[in-house]
Amino acid sequence: MKTNHHSPAMALRKLFFLLIIILGLSSMTFAAKRDFYQMKVYHLKTKDQEARLDVFLKNAYLPALHRTGISSVGVFKPIVAKDAPEPTDILVYVFIPFKSSDDFFKLDKKLAEDKQYAIDGKDYLDAAYNNAPFGRIESILLSAFTEAPIFNLPVLSSPKSERVYELRSYEGPTEKLYLNKVDMFNRGGEVTLFKRLGFNAVFYAEVISGGQMPNLMYMTTFENKAARDEHWKAFSSDDYWKKLVAMPEYQHNVSKNDTRFLYPADYSDI
Repeated sequence: MKTNHHSPAMALRKLFFLLIIILGLSSMTFAAKRDFYQMKVYHLKTKDQEARLDVFLKNAYLPALHRTGISSVGVFKPIVAKDAPEPTDILVYVFIPFKSSDDFFKLDKKLAEDKQYAIDGKDYLDAAYNNAPFGRIESILLSAFTEAPIFNLPVLSSPKSERVYELRSYEGPTEKLYLNKVDMFNRGGEVTLFKRLGFNAVFYAEVISGGQMPNLMYMTTFENKAARDEHWKAFSSDDYWKKLVAMPEYQHNVSKNDTRFLYPADYSDI
């Protein structure tokens, strides 16, 4: 007669250890999860195109994205000085956060199946070849930094017209040196420094497809221009920054800094 050596206590212990393993793997997966972003840059030729794009984005595109589960979409325009000449290339930036790259690739199919979107966006979607609502569309795809895995809604109280959203792109001279700059943000603590100084960032991310690679991009936000200048003054004089930027391992990792000053459209979620 065979004896059953698997007592209830032993079975319970095995179940307990199995549960620990499953929870551990789940937490590792959750920790590794990072947002995926698209930055669409509309290049427009006329004010009429800008007006038509605004109507499309406000009444059709953003509501349709909301219906897919994307609750917060950013729409930004360049800050132009009052005495500056009229720009020949009108730009509109649309920032779309996704929970994964898979969500990005599924978006067009979801929009194609949205009947309300087709109705609300008819002027833009069905525009004639000789009456296009834009010049060109630039698309930049990004993966969030490990130290800033999800985007943030900025906490600001000033009118949207006064806010300054600073979009920066840091280009690296080589792919290896570009990754070194990414490491400076993550392991080096640059992201942590920005957070400590209250830069109110929307996102920090690696560009995985775009026209200026290899490069990273990030967006910080401020109540107004004076607040922006004060924050950067505090940053440049911070003891940790002085120590970080002097480290031998983080030298010569940026060949170009492209900075754009933007403000959110009145219908922007961010």
